[in-house]
Amino acid sequence: MRIHWPRRVFAQVLLTQVAITTGVIMLVTGLFLAPLSHQLDDQAMRQALSIAQTAAAEPGLVRNLTSTDPSPSGPVQAEAERMRHATGALYIVVMDTRGVRWSHTETEQIGKHVSTDPSTALSGQEIMQIDNGTLGRSARAKVPLRNSRHIIVGAVSVGIAYDSVHTRLLEAIPGLLRYSGAALAVGVLAALAVSRRLQRGTHGLAFADISALLDEREAMLHSIREAVLALDARGGIRLLNDEARRLLELGQDAVGRALGEVLPPGRTTEVLAGRVEGANLITVCNGRVLIANRMPTGDGGAVVTLRDRTELELLGRELDSTHGLLDALRAQDHEHANRLHTLLGLLELGRHEAAVEFVAEVTSGHRASAEQVAERVNDPLLSALLVGKSAIAAERGASLRVSPGTRLPDVVVDPRDLVTVLGNLIDNALDAASLIEVELLAEGTTAVLRVSDNGPGIPPGMREHIFTEGWSTKESPAHRGRGLGLALVRRLAERYGGAARVTARAGGGAVFTVVLPEALGVRPPTEVGELR
Repeated sequence: MRIHWPRRVFAQVLLTQVAITTGVIMLVTGLFLAPLSHQLDDQAMRQALSIAQTAAAEPGLVRNLTSTDPSPSGPVQAEAERMRHATGALYIVVMDTRGVRWSHTETEQIGKHVSTDPSTALSGQEIMQIDNGTLGRSARAKVPLRNSRHIIVGAVSVGIAYDSVHTRLLEAIPGLLRYSGAALAVGVLAALAVSRRLQRGTHGLAFADISALLDEREAMLHSIREAVLALDARGGIRLLNDEARRLLELGQDAVGRALGEVLPPGRTTEVLAGRVEGANLITVCNGRVLIANRMPTGDGGAVVTLRDRTELELLGRELDSTHGLLDALRAQDHEHANRLHTLLGLLELGRHEAAVEFVAEVTSGHRASAEQVAERVNDPLLSALLVGKSAIAAERGASLRVSPGTRLPDVVVDPRDLVTVLGNLIDNALDAASLIEVELLAEGTTAVLRVSDNGPGIPPGMREHIFTEGWSTKESPAHRGRGLGLALVRRLAERYGGAARVTARAGGGAVFTVVLPEALGVRPPTEVGELR
């Protein structure tokens, strides 16, 4: 029958921990028994040595050894047996200098030579050892026997039965095994508790499943087009995918660092950190309009998803402009119809010269307005924007004029950014004022855009708040949110290294000024010569 290794993580950990615990207990038990055996041997040999030393110090034993003959009924045998019974020794053998026994447990051995070499003890040295003799294996000690003049007259050999030493060792093993078993049971229970917790944490998955899930997670995170950012309980970045790095412009060392270390203070950081509540929160980061959603995790962290809505926001603003242009065309259609009726009336009345003058006046007025804008603003996108906004303003009963000081002859590096800035500023002004003035200036490679209006103005305490995401005094349209235009203006200005600010207009109203360094390029010499 073949035993299969379990696939579940918790089962593998449990078996591993049980095996390790069992091995450690067995090793500890073995390491404990080995010195215990040596310790018991040493104790038995020292006990034998102590008995031998006590016997050798007995004066009557030395006197009887030197004054009598070896005999089973002699005084040496009687004294030795008395001490043996009193101490529980296996034997006490008294020998003379020739190695002949004067006492022994087996009386027939008296008068015979000892079975082991007595030379060491007879030379004056004490000895302890585990050895085999006529009574079997024993822990024994030998000491010299001296008379009153310290002359060696014999030796005393004492033995302790080795079976008693072995019995003491065996008696200690059950208790040791009980303690070992208790320790093993505690270890198994601890391993079971850890495995249970691991089972809950891994949802009963196998190592192969966990590895596959990690691979799938990495592939999914880096393949989806939404930005995904995972945070821990302290607000540190736990992981992020490629899209999150791109949208937030984070480096490779962002993982493991706090949000405040890698992102500047502002609404984006507040939204990601969870200090702004809500779903589909809008924020602007590095000139991009982002939609953020934050989902808390069980460990106190969170997962944040970000969607790039920049293109959608631009399309929404273009849709607003298109609606405005349609309204303007509708109004112009009515105005054109009125002019045609007027022209028809002049012709029917026969006032042909007046009809010619009327047509010339209308035509020259429109041409002059467009030509003035084109002369002052070289870029076609910007000039077209100004002409279109002028028509929308006229339809709303407002007036949009280009300042006589406007001069923007240089090449614009990215006209779309300037169109975004200027379009947002004009749209905000049209919602609040009846008179708007636009001024575009070139200072080297720096473009300065200024839009002033005669509206209610901005209170000094609100002049910084109006550039934050979500701030607006107007109701949001159905297709997009409010409070992004001025925030996007400031982000674009900061991207160029410039700034956006608002001040009060003389006579009432507000003046928005945006400075965009390096927004203008240098016209090639050939084109400069052609213009001259």
